[in-house]
Amino acid sequence: MNKNIQVTKRNGEKEPLDLEKIHRVVMWAAEGLENVSVSEVELKSHIQFYDGIKSTDIHETLIKSAADLISEASPDYQYLAARLAIFHLRKKAYNQFEPPNLYHHVVKMVELQKYDQHLLDDYSEAEFEAMNGFLDHSRDMNFSYAAVKQLEGKYLVQNRVSGEYFESPQFLYMLIGACLFSGYPKDTRMDYVKRFYDAVSTFRLSLPTPIMAGVRTPTRQFSSCVLIECGDSLDSINATSSAIVKYVSQRAGIGINAGRIRAIGSPIRSGEAFHTGCIPFYKHFQTAVKSCSQGGVRGGAATLFYPLWHFEVENLLVLKNNRGVEENRVRHLDYGVQFNQLMYRRLIEGGNITLFSPSDVPGMYDAFFEDQEKFEELYAKYEQDPAIRKKTLKAVELFSLFAQERASTGRIYLQNVDHCNTHSPFDPKVAPVRQSNLCLEIALPTKPLNDFNDPDGEIALCTLAAFNLGALKSLDELEELSDLIVRALDSLLDYQDYPVQAAYNSTMGRRPLGVGIINFANYLAQHGVKYSDGSANDLTHRTFEAIQYFLLKASNGLAKEKGTCSKFNETTYSQGILPIDTYKREIDEICSESLHLDWEALRQDIASHGLRNSTLTALMPSETSSQISNATNGIEPPRGYISVKASKDGILKQVVPQYDELRDNYELLWQIPDNTGYLQLVAIMQKFVDQTISANTSYDPARFEGGKVPMKLMLKDLLTAYRLGVKTLYYHNTRDGAEDKQDDLDDGCAGGACKI
Repeated sequence: MNKNIQVTKRNGEKEPLDLEKIHRVVMWAAEGLENVSVSEVELKSHIQFYDGIKSTDIHETLIKSAADLISEASPDYQYLAARLAIFHLRKKAYNQFEPPNLYHHVVKMVELQKYDQHLLDDYSEAEFEAMNGFLDHSRDMNFSYAAVKQLEGKYLVQNRVSGEYFESPQFLYMLIGACLFSGYPKDTRMDYVKRFYDAVSTFRLSLPTPIMAGVRTPTRQFSSCVLIECGDSLDSINATSSAIVKYVSQRAGIGINAGRIRAIGSPIRSGEAFHTGCIPFYKHFQTAVKSCSQGGVRGGAATLFYPLWHFEVENLLVLKNNRGVEENRVRHLDYGVQFNQLMYRRLIEGGNITLFSPSDVPGMYDAFFEDQEKFEELYAKYEQDPAIRKKTLKAVELFSLFAQERASTGRIYLQNVDHCNTHSPFDPKVAPVRQSNLCLEIALPTKPLNDFNDPDGEIALCTLAAFNLGALKSLDELEELSDLIVRALDSLLDYQDYPVQAAYNSTMGRRPLGVGIINFANYLAQHGVKYSDGSANDLTHRTFEAIQYFLLKASNGLAKEKGTCSKFNETTYSQGILPIDTYKREIDEICSESLHLDWEALRQDIASHGLRNSTLTALMPSETSSQISNATNGIEPPRGYISVKASKDGILKQVVPQYDELRDNYELLWQIPDNTGYLQLVAIMQKFVDQTISANTSYDPARFEGGKVPMKLMLKDLLTAYRLGVKTLYYHNTRDGAEDKQDDLDDGCAGGACKI
């Protein structure tokens, strides 16, 4: 029968069906894996052979069959499916399993305009031959199935219309390093390229989506996060909208600060007209964000910021609410609400919060970020002024409305603007932080654009990467990895293009980087400690001390070679102030771990030579890029031993790292009794992290009477986070049995840029 069935090969030729050939491919994919069965994969595939069947259809059916078998009992099917997928990918890209010679591949891709011409201009054929020798294509076999699908969906160079692929993963890693170190001297750059390639291809360093998808291509915009501040004028609003479109089209996630926009009913042109309020302009920004799909890599996404005391806040807090009508809702943006000490004090004391239009209270909006004493003085003064339009609410009612909307949508976020400025690498008197970004981990100075080409405006960009803590054998490894990633990311700032002048000015002046972590849950499991009981506090302190110390040391070393960033004088580092000087001392109550590294010597080195980069750390969610490294995402506990991720490519199963050895050491999200232990860990991290942290709160309604989370508990967690110096809170997770194991990778920040 088999001889009568012809298989259509990838090149269009036909050959007789050969079941043994199919069997050999599955046997190859299963080699060395435990608890997998070749026959089970073949049986489950249920391939219905017919004359003319395509070899690609046979292969894809086998891949799906293997992927469907991934389970806690047989986690290695994720590697069997991945190997079959890599085999399939290479055949699609090269018409053969073995990848071509690197130099010949680059020549061909440059001719096709898939790779940047500078690769051939900057490197000789001999250097490409050296790089070809560095390549280890067998590392493709270390990916999990979810990783391969994410690579195919988001990162590998391809024609998204025809579905044609042009490369396999090791070329991606090697050429990113080649691009980022191309400007280094010829006698040193090959060493950097090799070490960088080894670090990223063995998953010790994790790169963000814009870098993975873009570096080596003619598109040159790789910053993950863009912060745009809007002023209170039509010109500024239009300039903001134009900047949003520019950046969302180039794979960046957007943070929009629209807190300056005056409230509804405010006078315009000395009373000639009255203002329509914030909501029409928020809708305008939403349209700009959704106008582009980020080159098919991700959907556009943004978080918009405003202060809790804004006159319209009652309406702004419900913009994502499913109740209401389209006219009074702006549901396709997320929102970051800004708090400070005075707001919390009013809550604790049972007092009121007075709402104002920023346009009616001169100086108060700026003082909210720059000077807390001045803010309180102005706030009290304007509360007593009968001539100023205002509204007064009980603080507990306003906080409860915030907590209620945060719980019902999961996507109303929190920024403590005083912590963002008092425990900051920037001097708030000259460079205040007035917003964060899409995922609440970036904290950089911004200035509104008065028009699109405003030379005085400041759009902040941050370029991200992460250490894979689970891949480290010792914290000492962080010294070399820090040097590599700081050099690579700093080079990228000069390598990329800037579609808006205000972004170029800001980036060249501050050179901000944000290095975070992935695989924290695996790291805790390896050390036998937990989120919930304080056992991880000291380890976390030692780890994040080393991260910040070695990153600062690397940036200081780079400053000795290339000079400081030009706005180094606007940092607190230039004043001799380090993160260990400004953290909330309440952290000492939950962690008594001493400092282990020579901070005073580092302080002296920074005083003498400065820093190349104003910021070095930010802890992002890293939902998609952590999958590439087969790691748990960011700092989060996993929801289950197998995560089920919904992406545009279908359902992807991923097993927690080292499942067989560490299963009993993992603390799953819904095993954690409350948020206290987690928030303590975030606060300890924040002691060292110079920007901020994508930190979540999580609640299981089934633990409470009537299946309802008490408002008192949610407010208590907000106060705990504030007391310990936490700068931002990201998602509010509510347990739903149907969603225990599933996240949506194409929603919000998961589909947005700062998921590195």
